[in-house]
Amino acid sequence: MKANQEDIKKAIINGETSLGIELGSTRIKAVLIDKHFETIATGGYEWENRLENGFWTYNLEDITTGLQVAYREMKNDVERKFGITIQTIGSIGFSAMMHGYMAFDRAGELLVPFRTWRNTTAGRAAKELTDHFQFNIPERWSIAHLYQAILNEEEHVPHIDYITTLSGYIHWLLTGNKAIGIGDASGMFPINEGTKDYHESMVKLFDELVALKNYPWKLRDILPPVYISGENAGKLTDVGVKILDPSQDLKPGIPVCPPEGDAGTGMVATNSVRKRTGNVSVGTSVFAMIVLEKELSKLYPEIDMVTTPNGSPVAMVHANNCSSDINAWLGLFREFSEAMGYKVDTAQLFSVMFNKALEADPDGGGLLSYGYFSGEYITGLEKGRPLFVRSPESNFNLANFMRTHLFTAFGALKMGMDILTKKEDVTIDSILAHGGLFKTPVVGQKIVAAAMNTPVSVMATAGEGGAWGMAILASYLLNDNKDESLEDFLERKVFKDVAGQEIYPDPEDVKGFEEFIERYIKGIEIERAAVEHLLP
Repeated sequence: MKANQEDIKKAIINGETSLGIELGSTRIKAVLIDKHFETIATGGYEWENRLENGFWTYNLEDITTGLQVAYREMKNDVERKFGITIQTIGSIGFSAMMHGYMAFDRAGELLVPFRTWRNTTAGRAAKELTDHFQFNIPERWSIAHLYQAILNEEEHVPHIDYITTLSGYIHWLLTGNKAIGIGDASGMFPINEGTKDYHESMVKLFDELVALKNYPWKLRDILPPVYISGENAGKLTDVGVKILDPSQDLKPGIPVCPPEGDAGTGMVATNSVRKRTGNVSVGTSVFAMIVLEKELSKLYPEIDMVTTPNGSPVAMVHANNCSSDINAWLGLFREFSEAMGYKVDTAQLFSVMFNKALEADPDGGGLLSYGYFSGEYITGLEKGRPLFVRSPESNFNLANFMRTHLFTAFGALKMGMDILTKKEDVTIDSILAHGGLFKTPVVGQKIVAAAMNTPVSVMATAGEGGAWGMAILASYLLNDNKDESLEDFLERKVFKDVAGQEIYPDPEDVKGFEEFIERYIKGIEIERAAVEHLLP
């Protein structure tokens, strides 16, 4: 239910609003919502990481400036629309890109520049910890960065008093409270679902691993305390107000929810936190996040384990390559059209070409493609080459060509998902899909439904983004019913009137994708040969 102008004004004046600010890799966004979860105002700030001394980083000044500009733009948006200067807000939440490494000394000084998730400098540490814990530790995780610093004998390590993520740092800066939401914490160190805290046995293993170093700290001493969605994680302080709103129109004392990572806010924004549900995010890369009923039986290097903002285990499958090769081919078809004297609208081009895939043979007619613009961990390739292969017997036509390229966009993802569904018997009731590929109705959904053999939905709110999801988590902090789970809060209140389209898997499409993936797996050596010999 949308509020009218006067109701929104009253809500702003009375602080019946919630604010989410998310620091993404290239954009910081602020979103203010009302009690109906509708967006009232937004603000943003563009930024880029920089490579300094071998590490991808953002400096503290950039972080503060970005927060201030995003908030100021949101504040100005409110003043333009409603003629009101914001003085209070019902609740606030901060989220950011997950993982990375921010290490501080006892005086609160940053010991080394912020090392972001993008750094690939902790490979040895990640492998050793994965072997030691028998739990997959990707090198972007905070604990991998810490252990790599130990292996490198970096001078700052004995002086560490606190390590956290970007969202945890911002929360600490503005509230004075060291805290982290459980979803973001799960990208720092493994989480125990039962205790909703760091995995104690692995904490002890780590301390034993570094015991001979005789550091003045234990791991527990330097990790941020873990909070669950809905818990009060502090209040905006006087210092926090001066940082966030230098004009100091905003008043201190506003409750702040636990800081979260961008994966958790994405799950909230797509209503994908209930067990046996998941979401697929499609772009240059593609990832799927499935909320599990129980932990996996063993370690799989292809699967990252994180949690929802309320602590349920989540299996994440990530593939580096998705839509880039499709975009390149459609660019070629655009050139052909223009050479023939026909200007074509981009949306029309994608619609026509994607819909041709629905006319194809179920398996793509025996064609094979790898859209590898970069390496692909799941298939064991450090580098990639876009490759299209067919035999003389293949049914080579436009429909099969398009279906094959749509299939291959999800090929590596399917291999990871098959580990969950076929080896671990994970049950998935529904998937929420979002990303540009789904702008053409039906086609992308049918392909993903076939790949996962699960119903796939696209919802009207799928494009709202993580800052909106963070604002929802801030709103959940104010929920009157303290016994209402996050899943129920989202389903009964936030998404109850949100329209969506669900498509069930077609058995012929499912069978066709299975036949295609057999070719895809057998043909990996062709792709490897292209990387190593044919196209250096």
